[in-house]
Amino acid sequence: LPSPIPCSLTQPVTPDLLVSPSSQDGDVGSECPEDRGNWTGRLDFLLSCIGYCVGLGNVWRFPYRAYTNGGGAFLVPYFIMLAICGIPIFFMELSLGQFSSLGPLAVWKISPLFKGVGMGTILIVSLVAIYYNMIIAYVLFYLFASLTSDLPWQHCGNWWNTELCLDHHVIKAGNNTLPVNLSNTVSPSEEYWSRYVLHIQGSSGIGDPGRIRWNLCLCLLLSWTIVYLCILKGVKSSGKVVYFTATFPYLILVMLLIRGVTLEGAWKGIQFYLTPQFDHLLSSKVWIEAALQIFYSLGVGFGGLLTFASYNTFHQNIYRDTFIVTLGNAITSILAGFAIFSVLGYMSQELGVPVNQVAKAGPGLAFVVYPQAMTMLPLSPFWSFLFFFMLLTLGLDSQFAFMETIVTAVTDEFPYYLRPKKASFSAVICIALFLMGLILTTEGGMYWLVLLDDYSAGFGLMVVVITTCLVVTRVYGMKRFCRDIHMMLGFKPGPYFRACWMVLSPATMMALLVYNIVKYQPSEYGSYRFPTWAEVLGILMGVLSCLMIPLGMVVAVLQEEGTLWERVQQASRPAMDWGPSLEENRSGVYVGSLAGSQSPKPLMVHMRKYGGITSYENTAMELEREMEEDEEESMI
Repeated sequence: LPSPIPCSLTQPVTPDLLVSPSSQDGDVGSECPEDRGNWTGRLDFLLSCIGYCVGLGNVWRFPYRAYTNGGGAFLVPYFIMLAICGIPIFFMELSLGQFSSLGPLAVWKISPLFKGVGMGTILIVSLVAIYYNMIIAYVLFYLFASLTSDLPWQHCGNWWNTELCLDHHVIKAGNNTLPVNLSNTVSPSEEYWSRYVLHIQGSSGIGDPGRIRWNLCLCLLLSWTIVYLCILKGVKSSGKVVYFTATFPYLILVMLLIRGVTLEGAWKGIQFYLTPQFDHLLSSKVWIEAALQIFYSLGVGFGGLLTFASYNTFHQNIYRDTFIVTLGNAITSILAGFAIFSVLGYMSQELGVPVNQVAKAGPGLAFVVYPQAMTMLPLSPFWSFLFFFMLLTLGLDSQFAFMETIVTAVTDEFPYYLRPKKASFSAVICIALFLMGLILTTEGGMYWLVLLDDYSAGFGLMVVVITTCLVVTRVYGMKRFCRDIHMMLGFKPGPYFRACWMVLSPATMMALLVYNIVKYQPSEYGSYRFPTWAEVLGILMGVLSCLMIPLGMVVAVLQEEGTLWERVQQASRPAMDWGPSLEENRSGVYVGSLAGSQSPKPLMVHMRKYGGITSYENTAMELEREMEEDEEESMI
């Protein structure tokens, strides 16, 4: 009987530059796994990255961090840390994904000894996806609550309000000449959030979750349904949704910015936000805060960037995309600060209090302070709806990335079984994470959300990023990694990237890790202090993702043969089929290393079929010569 046709030859060999990504999908034989697919449009990848990076943190964390760490002076360490940590690690993740066309687990064919890093990444992303979708559920709740003529958090006198509730409209009507003491009062929006939306008075703490809030449960179900429908067909469907979810927030942000700066007292807030206090630059805390903002805002280490890049064609210009996304993300954060603080300035003038008494970060800004500010504006339901719709679109495309990361990682591990059933598998993942998130919809759910937020992506994520950086530069080798990028993009990374990858980025990450451990503070929510068992549970969440690394090492070593040292050496080397996923993109040491490959010189196939030599083929032949020279040198 004739031998079966290898997978690499069942599809026509066509250069990536001559076809659109969508035309690479062909009929796949029963012997081969189903095709992974690619982005179907030119801007799918870029907009997905922008949507992933530009999220809720740009609106509710950056402005607050800026004003508490020196105002305008904070931009100095912010952009320096962007150059040292953000851009280089961002480019590294994109390069790994695009070169291999593999997800966060399978990409560790680069060094199977460290596959536990990928396992740690998936664990972190799963925990984050659980609570991140709960935040989207809160946003949906407020979005529906805004569809009314009078916002429900506008006045006191509702069943959930207490005697401490103080309506700002009453203050204004009284024309008080003296500033009102707000220390012993609570705003209607704060009581609406804590006593109506969360109903937190029904829980005594994290150990007493209380009853499920069915309105929140339905909002969580709706948010998971929206996410599932958008990732149903993988990047082919989510790549189209981001054309709206990644661009529409900018339209709303500009509208809120224009409305904000035209309000009375707006410049008071903006001055508070941007007045530079250069003495802050002498504090190490400010530099650490800038690095943390960059680290979490760009989403490095979560696997989303690597996953998105894995669906690119081999020669996509990710070098250009890196700068577009990272700088665009920074500019968006700064613009959001203007939109937020202009409204806070107006609010402080209306209440007759300093700006620092109304400025908050995180959920306190999104669900208490800004909604209260909306009630002071004419057409308040309209502006409230716009604000929460912006938060919804900002949150959704980040959630798409988290889910695509999990699904891609597992399906790449079991392509024969799971790729044909990707839609069903995605449904199973969404249902499982929804059920795990039900505890967040209880009366004490906010305590669990704070615990997940504080520990799921803390020091564990930093360990993952540091390990990735060290493995790529030290174990795999800087020279080999730069050569791979040269094969892919046609040029090698310059001294700036090499210096950051080798020294600056890992050193900065190590400083962040040490700072987080030394300055560790137990979790708290308002005046509530978490019990010891909850703290231990949180620390275990972070440690578990780190433990995946040695666990993966043990498994990899046991699969090899020989002495312990020989096993470690063999497991640390790239797998036999490591390299570009398509045979025509392989050159030098990667030629003929795919399973079933029968094409010793794919470049010659190109030349015979299409005539001439493209610039990428010329680059590939140069690389082949370099590799042959290196092999001769090593043998000598």
